Parts: sequence; structure tokens; C-alpha cells
Amino acid sequence: MEASVHWAGLSPDSSGSDMYFTATTGSGHRVDMDGAPATEGQISGGRNLAPRPMEMVLLGTGGCTAYDVVLILRRARQDIHSCDVTLKAERAETDPKVFTKIHFHFTVRGKNVKKEMVQRAIDLSHEKYCSASVMLGKMAELTHSFEVVEATD
Repeated sequence: MEASVHWAGLSPDSSGSDMYFTATTGSGHRVDMDGAPATEGQISGGRNLAPRPMEMVLLGTGGCTAYDVVLILRRARQDIHSCDVTLKAERAETDPKVFTKIHFHFTVRGKNVKKEMVQRAIDLSHEKYCSASVMLGKMAELTHSFEVVEATD
């Protein structure tokens, strides 16, 4: 797996307030990243034009585990219509500001979806298949919850 990240440079007024980056994945997709605006005493900051790099880590982890849950439930022949995961994370207050806690809340919608199958899919993802959550679980406390919503369509 490969990726590249390019700093797009300072803002045109050279104020140092532009921490905008473009990243390209090995599969050829482009993603933009930016920082929060500088606060008093900071040398530089972003312009809030794109997700922060640590938000991208969180998004990637959510995508990784949702992918697993959908795949596992499909293989278990569960009639799922949608799967959403909301992540809420806490970070250390001092550098490096690593994630210390991440809570995943899954909402699975479908017809006659068995709760025990959803629990099993989430457990398998977090313990075995999702490399992102397994990796983050080595430094952060990971918790999860879920709900199953019966589809009416």
C-alpha cells in the first residue's frame, strides 16, 4: 500500500495561515486535508477547508469496521438495507494527542436482522478483521454499541 501527501503551500498573502495538504492514495484517489485555524500563540494553522488528518484516521477506522460488519452480515444471509457507524473519540490533552477512547455506535437497518448476528459481526471486526481498529485498540479504549432498526420497505 502506498500514499503520498503534498503540502499545497502558504496562502497567497504569505500569512502562514495555510496548512492545506493534498493526499493521493496508491489506488489513485485524491483527498484534501487541512488544519484548524491558528489560535493565539501558534505560528501557523489551517483555514478549515477540509478534514483534519486525525479526523481522517477516525473516518478510515469507521469505514474499515463498517465494511467488515456489512460483509459479515451479508455472508450470514442477513437482509440488511443499511449500516451506519457514528464514532466519538477523545484525545490526550498533551502531545502527541493520540486517541485515548473511541466509541463506535452502529445502526443496522434491515428485515428480521438478528441482534446476535450484529453483535458477532462487530466483535469479529474489532477483534480480527479491521486492522485500523485493532491497531488503535493498542493505545485507546474501544467500546461499541448498536441498534437494529426493522425496515418497513
